[in-house]
Amino acid sequence: MKIKQAIEHLPGGMMLVPLFLGAIVHTLTPDAGKVLGSFTNGLMTGTVPVLAVGFLCMGASIQLKATGSVLRKSGTLVVTKIAMAWLVAAVASRLIPEHGVEVGFFAGMSTLAVVAAMDMTNGGLYASLMQQYGSKEEAGAFVLMSVESGPLMTMVILGTAGIASFEPQVFLGAVLPFLIGFALGNLDPELREFFSKAVHTLIPFFGFALGNTINLGVILDTGLLGCLLGVSVIVITGIPLMIADKFIGGGNGTAGIAASSSAGAAVATPVLIAEMVPHFKPMAPAATALVATSVIVTSVLVPILTALWSKRQTAFVRQI
Repeated sequence: MKIKQAIEHLPGGMMLVPLFLGAIVHTLTPDAGKVLGSFTNGLMTGTVPVLAVGFLCMGASIQLKATGSVLRKSGTLVVTKIAMAWLVAAVASRLIPEHGVEVGFFAGMSTLAVVAAMDMTNGGLYASLMQQYGSKEEAGAFVLMSVESGPLMTMVILGTAGIASFEPQVFLGAVLPFLIGFALGNLDPELREFFSKAVHTLIPFFGFALGNTINLGVILDTGLLGCLLGVSVIVITGIPLMIADKFIGGGNGTAGIAASSSAGAAVATPVLIAEMVPHFKPMAPAATALVATSVIVTSVLVPILTALWSKRQTAFVRQI
């Protein structure tokens, strides 16, 4: 049976399939982890430990040495993505109630959900699209996109936008595993290779544990709204990314569209932020469901839009 191959045919499958399996378990038997205890409980509730290890391994996979063109391209995309997420956070905090929308079509929407969906790019999706529609330098731009992964950038955005306050040690605790991994990976290439292999291996375990915090009823209630959020991520971040890619990064806008997705890792952000700031805990389940839907929507639409734009640019160059 080619289970892995079947899962990888789905957008973000290695994260989302285990996540939905975990959600099914949690919805049908919410106390299963406590009843079974021991290692099974750890597997079902180990969201933070698994991500901590993954964050360290992710840091180790990033090389300090990179060509100027790669740094220019990746830096442009990363800074633009984060800047747009910050701007949206500042606006959303004034339009959306402090505890999120509680009634009507927008029930479940919160500033936390909006920021989590917009501030991270799916680096794997971007790299694969650029290998097909871009240059080697553009494909290599995903090297800095790993910096967006995890809750750190979301914490920075929420903090600087005045939406939440984090103690200095909380920031340090969030980034320290990444920095340790980054240092080890650049001091020893063999350690970089060793730790890098674990990044993708940990994804399904993390997805399953995260799913065990979600009730499927919440996903069903926020499905259409999540689709709207996904489209909004592409429009709101994609247009500035295209402009930045063309006028700063030296591209033709294709890389900008390819970077306008929501990262699979963003699904974890609401729960992790809620762990650090209990104020967000009531909003975390709905925010997680919204971001999960946004990941699916952007993973489907972004490749289509990237292909269409790339073909249009190719045709335009041929006419010239």
